[in-house]
Amino acid sequence: KMELFDVYSLYPVEPVRGSGSYVYDAAGTEYLDLYGGHAVISIGHAHPHYVQMISEQAARLGFYSNSVENSLQHTLAERLGALSGYDDYRLFLCNSGAEANENALKLASFHTGRTKVLAFSKAFHGRTYATMAATGQERFQDGFAPIPDGFKTVPWGDRSEFEAAITPKTAAVLVEIVQGEGGIRPMHAEYAKGIEALCRKKGILFLVDEVQGGLFRTGKPWAFQHFDLKPDAISCAKALANGLPMGAMMTTDEVSKGFVAGSHATTFGGGALTSAVAAKVVQIMKRDHLDERAASLGGEFMESIRRISESHPGTIKEVRGLGLMIGIELAFPAKAVWEELIRRGFICNLSHEVVLRLLPALNIPEEDLRAFADTLEDILANIKK
Repeated sequence: KMELFDVYSLYPVEPVRGSGSYVYDAAGTEYLDLYGGHAVISIGHAHPHYVQMISEQAARLGFYSNSVENSLQHTLAERLGALSGYDDYRLFLCNSGAEANENALKLASFHTGRTKVLAFSKAFHGRTYATMAATGQERFQDGFAPIPDGFKTVPWGDRSEFEAAITPKTAAVLVEIVQGEGGIRPMHAEYAKGIEALCRKKGILFLVDEVQGGLFRTGKPWAFQHFDLKPDAISCAKALANGLPMGAMMTTDEVSKGFVAGSHATTFGGGALTSAVAAKVVQIMKRDHLDERAASLGGEFMESIRRISESHPGTIKEVRGLGLMIGIELAFPAKAVWEELIRRGFICNLSHEVVLRLLPALNIPEEDLRAFADTLEDILANIKK
């Protein structure tokens, strides 16, 4: 008898087909996908230009190792570099967000010669041992001792606590500008700039985790650009290849000197197929101005949810987010609302038992968001809390 590892809490739906912002089960039941498989489906399911690129590149060359030149990686590097704000930069391609964060952490150690890293409460940086240690939530660490040392969690939003935690051994801070799994919590501009300033003052690297919030989702190409920050390294993944497994770590040319030939590598990262597809996805995002669209559409949508909160006191505690990275925190346990939304054909995520987390495709039609808002209002008006 064969069974899969029982490590996922499964949604009560099995998509077998997708188109745009919709997925369909085997019976043909339609669901509006407002979660995109953890912020992965950035330009919609089965986008025609995406499908065409997969087909064409797979027919030419799907994969060869990084032991050979790969011009497709350079095309992707040029497109990501144009978004980064770096004058001179280096790109390392990998397979996931956790690996991208691992790369940044290893690089910080190489570059500084120091051994300690600071991260924040309620952060989420991955499930490998190092990124799990950097994740400021004990529930992800339970049962996995010994947790690697060298990582310290400081309270989110407290600059004085952050400064007090810095020691001569501190190599870097790893931070999400908008915490995703933590419940969609954006940093305040003054706090974000203060953290960066302390990094410059103390000579530690400012590492920004853009795995969930990056690539046009928040209304800018990168979330850190809302606050005019300049990270020493950027990690990204989820939206990069619209469903194919790919991550990336970008850094300045100066910081990249910590890695030399033979010091770091990956087998599958940046293969021909994933590089070609990621380059096409970034091109589509920029061509279609999906950052501007996310900013305007997300802002209007959040205001509509706030109006629902005013009309139905005691139902919605807070609406948070940037662009199309949105958290709706209810004033009571939200599982029944989440289940009813799925029953009515709307897939979103339930985070921390009270937050409805929305990470839809960046080209989702405005009328689909209105349909979700109307349905949520109807549920909240009738639910027994």
